[in-house]
Amino acid sequence: MRADRLVAVLLLMQARGRVTAAEVADELEISVATARRDLEALSTAGIPVYPQPGRNGGWQLVGGARTDLSGLTATEAQALFLLVGPAASIAPDAKAALRKLVRALPGTFREHAQAAAEAVVIDPARWGAHAKERPELVRRLQDAVVRRNRVRLVYSGRGHEQSERTVDPLGLVDKDDVWYLIAWTDRGQRTFRVDRIATAEETHESFERPDNFDLSAAWADVVERMEERRSGLTATVLMDERHVWVMRDRLGRNCEVEGTDGDRVRLKITAPTPLMIAQELAGWGGSIEVAGPPSVQAELARLGRELADRYSGIR
Repeated sequence: MRADRLVAVLLLMQARGRVTAAEVADELEISVATARRDLEALSTAGIPVYPQPGRNGGWQLVGGARTDLSGLTATEAQALFLLVGPAASIAPDAKAALRKLVRALPGTFREHAQAAAEAVVIDPARWGAHAKERPELVRRLQDAVVRRNRVRLVYSGRGHEQSERTVDPLGLVDKDDVWYLIAWTDRGQRTFRVDRIATAEETHESFERPDNFDLSAAWADVVERMEERRSGLTATVLMDERHVWVMRDRLGRNCEVEGTDGDRVRLKITAPTPLMIAQELAGWGGSIEVAGPPSVQAELARLGRELADRYSGIR
C-alpha cells in the first residue's frame, strides 16, 4: 500500500467531502477493490473516514478533518506546482503523481495549479546531444538516503589513491551536471564527488539523520567554502565599459565592478593562482590593462612570449 496514494485519496476527500470507491478508482486510476482497501486503511489509521450506507452513500471525511497538505492557499498551490511541474516534464513517476494531486485540489485552485505545472518544461539535453539519464550509482545512493542506511564506499582522492570508508548519506546535490554526496563520517560532515566513487554498497545498518540538518543550507556552506578557496588571489583590471558585461557573464561571481578610472571600468578578478587569472585574461589582448598584482602581469608576459615564439615564423 503506497503512502503517496493514501495522501491523494485524503486530499480528494477533502476537496469533495464525500466520495465512492468507484470515484476514487476513476480519479487515481486504480481498481475499485484497491480504492476500497485504501479507504478502509485511512479509517483504520484513525482518520475520521466513515462509510455512509444507502443509495447516496459513499465514504465521508467527518467533522471537516484536515491535514497540513490541504491547508494550501491559492498562492501556495501555484508556488508548489511551479516547482514540481518542471520535474514532471522529464520524470514519468512525477508526472503521474502531479496529475493525481491536481485532481485532488479544491476546484477553485485546480485551474491555476495546472497552469503553473505546465508553465515550464526542462530539456536537460544540449543541442545535438541526447538527454542524460541519472547515473545508476546516484539512484542507489538516493535509495540509501531515503532508507537511512549506511553506505560502504570505495573512494578515489585527488591523487587517485583509493580508500574505503563507511558513511551516513545525508543528501545528494546536482551542480552543473556533476553529482555530489553529502555524508556524515567519523571525521564529521564530508562532501564526495559521485564520479570519484568506485563502488558503493548499501548496508543494512541504519543511522539517525540529525534533526537540525538542512541539505540546502549544508550545500550553501560547501559552495561558500569552495568559492573562498577558488578566490585566493585578486587582480585589478581596467577595461572599456561596453565590454564589462561580457567579462561578468564569463566569470560570474569571480568578477566584481570596483569603480571607474576615467573612461574605463575597474574590475576585481579572482582565482586561486596568478596563472589561472592570466589564462582568463590573455584572450583580451591589449583591450584590457592589468594594474596588478605583478604576479599576474608576469604570467601574462610569459604567455605572450610563448605565443610569440611559437607563431613568430608564420606570415
